Amino acid sequence: MTASAAPRPGDPEQNTLDKAAHENFPVAPFFLPRAWREDLMAVYGYARLVDDIGDGDLAPGGADARLLGVSAGEAEDRLVLLDAFEADLRRIFDGSDGPPRHPLLRRLQATVRRRSLTPEPFLALIAANRQDQFVARYETYDDLLAYCGLSANPVGRLVLAVTGAATPERIRRSDAICTALQIVEHLQDVAEDLGRDRVYLPVVDMKRFHVQEADLAAPTSGASVRALVAFEAQRARDLLNEGAPLVGSVHGRLRLLLAGFVAGGRAAIRAIAAAEYDVLPGPPKPGKLQLLREVGVTLRGEG
Repeated sequence: MTASAAPRPGDPEQNTLDKAAHENFPVAPFFLPRAWREDLMAVYGYARLVDDIGDGDLAPGGADARLLGVSAGEAEDRLVLLDAFEADLRRIFDGSDGPPRHPLLRRLQATVRRRSLTPEPFLALIAANRQDQFVARYETYDDLLAYCGLSANPVGRLVLAVTGAATPERIRRSDAICTALQIVEHLQDVAEDLGRDRVYLPVVDMKRFHVQEADLAAPTSGASVRALVAFEAQRARDLLNEGAPLVGSVHGRLRLLLAGFVAGGRAAIRAIAAAEYDVLPGPPKPGKLQLLREVGVTLRGEG
């Protein structure tokens, strides 16, 4: 999770899009062609809103719920909201019930048509947030990877589709990068996730390192928690390295964008390491200079 901008009363669409400036990764940087930026922001708006619904982080006032046709009495029910959101998404693809109701989905409709996008990655993001309402612990690393396949990998696939760069090999590399970025975010947000009664550190790994959930509620990390975080960070680092050849497979401004994704993950891992893997006081974040260094390393095919 990331800090969000101050909400603008009565403007749920812009409130969601404003959060792009506070993400750990470049959403639609200035150097991209305008058409790409517009379509990537449309995809971002969708992904951000579905996450806000799943996390219970919608702006106060219920504007999003009203737009989706959800009554005030059900506006706090995340599953009802996710169902309404899916129904609105399907209006983009089947058109049988008129245009989408939510302005973010009306924005997305133009992108879907321009880029010939399919519903599967969008539905996967909804499925991930439904899963969050029922599954709060992951027994094994493979279980966590399956969750990332719903919650993170679709975003990378959409980036490739929007930019016309999707191939089976690039999708495979992109999935590795996106899964790594999701794991890194989970490591940064251990304390915040615990506050939501969610733990994304695999139970098997916690047992291996003799970590109890009570240890995750401490103000600072003990030696066992640090060792566990270091172990998971190395897994994320390995995934980033596996996915990094994606950067060299494309050219121009897309290459710079993808390098930013990889570099953002690597810089975040370095920040976690610099904090000696103590993530409990707050999410370790890299500085801009470290991020730029990692971009250079990634563009040169090092790392």
